[in-house]
Amino acid sequence: MQRALIWVGGGLAALIVAGVAALNLSALGQIYIPAGTGIVAKQTCSLTWVSGLDPDRARAMYLDPLLGDAGTVMSADIDEEARTVRASALGLWGATAVWRDGLGCTLVHRPALFDADLTVPWEDEPDYFDLDMSHRDANFDTETLSAAVDAAFGGEDDPRNTMAVAVFHQGRLVAERYGNGADRTTRLHGWSMTKSAMATLAGVLTQQGRLDITEAGQVAGLAERTDDADAQATTIEDLLRMTGGRAVAELNNGFDPNSDMLMTEPDMVAFSATRERLHPPGAHWQYMSGDTILATATMQRLMGDTLEEQTRAIRDELFEPLGIRTAILEPDNSGTFQGSSYLYMTAHDWARLLMPYTTGGIVNGEQFIPENWAEIVSTPTEGSGGIYGMGFWIPNARTPEVRLPDDAFNAQGFQGQYGFVIPSEDLVIIRMGATNGVQTRAQELAASVVAARRG
Repeated sequence: MQRALIWVGGGLAALIVAGVAALNLSALGQIYIPAGTGIVAKQTCSLTWVSGLDPDRARAMYLDPLLGDAGTVMSADIDEEARTVRASALGLWGATAVWRDGLGCTLVHRPALFDADLTVPWEDEPDYFDLDMSHRDANFDTETLSAAVDAAFGGEDDPRNTMAVAVFHQGRLVAERYGNGADRTTRLHGWSMTKSAMATLAGVLTQQGRLDITEAGQVAGLAERTDDADAQATTIEDLLRMTGGRAVAELNNGFDPNSDMLMTEPDMVAFSATRERLHPPGAHWQYMSGDTILATATMQRLMGDTLEEQTRAIRDELFEPLGIRTAILEPDNSGTFQGSSYLYMTAHDWARLLMPYTTGGIVNGEQFIPENWAEIVSTPTEGSGGIYGMGFWIPNARTPEVRLPDDAFNAQGFQGQYGFVIPSEDLVIIRMGATNGVQTRAQELAASVVAARRG
């Protein structure tokens, strides 16, 4: 009898081992579960120490709606002293994110490639706009404007989880409101609004004469592909317009290449550059973060040889001339800026990033980006159905039932991040949130702000 029990127990153990092995070899074990633990570790780390939000509240708003039932088996161990988060599913498939001052959080898949001691702290204190009530009262119907902002938050149990709304007219703050634990000092995750920042960086480097977005053969990871003539022919403009043509589909379902790239890959440039080619560059539009990763890496190489040099340079070239002092652009394990998705700033600094598009590119009396850069980024990319430009969206084509002025365009990110630019009205409107499964009605907010303008 004892031998039989031993045999049964051994057989059960063997089945468990075989089951775990089979799971590890499946797409579920190789991508979906690691991607799940990856996003739990990475977002818990960033929302805790970059944004400064309460971890439990942040998880409930930002993560649990994405994870669904899988979230019940995923845990996060937060080490306050070491500033690390380790996430796991059923004690397996662990992922670790590490915070570094000035660099935010990084998923560390290969410790040998990661300098845990590197920090690049911001030296200047953040700057915040004062509410300009006299300018507001002269240019807006204040009751209509206040009602527009309040409607973006709804009632106490509004499922949109709006975190911030800030309205700027002619560079002046005319309205703002915060919720769900955020305030004007909170660095908020822009997700794919980061792509608009990288399109703006391309404008800065173009204005300086250091970058030609139409030049072939310069793209990091592709210029070295001697086996692929199309790879060498790819331009920065192809990538910023999402016409790179490689298989980096973005479905955000935990199984897709983008989930794999963001959450399981130590070197996102190598991953994106070596994906199968489906179309020649410039021939087919498909929204893919992997394209912006390659464009970002190319620009990053122009800014120095080390991550520290590059971080200081992007602050000097892009952020500080605009008065931005809260930007945290997180790198991947290999040290490449995650230029598609991982930029955090306050609502005021997100607005500062977009203000040059209302001034013809002039900042502090100098040409910061080319005068026609707003036209370039808002010109629809062929094949996009008119909805996407170069790092920016075209709201009237995407949501025609809520009309904005014809020159409007916007930055946009996952979970309801929006930055509307309306040059003809000298308006920049920021809406940030943790919105899952419901409409943000952000374009209605923008339209209501325009309607509140006097004259």
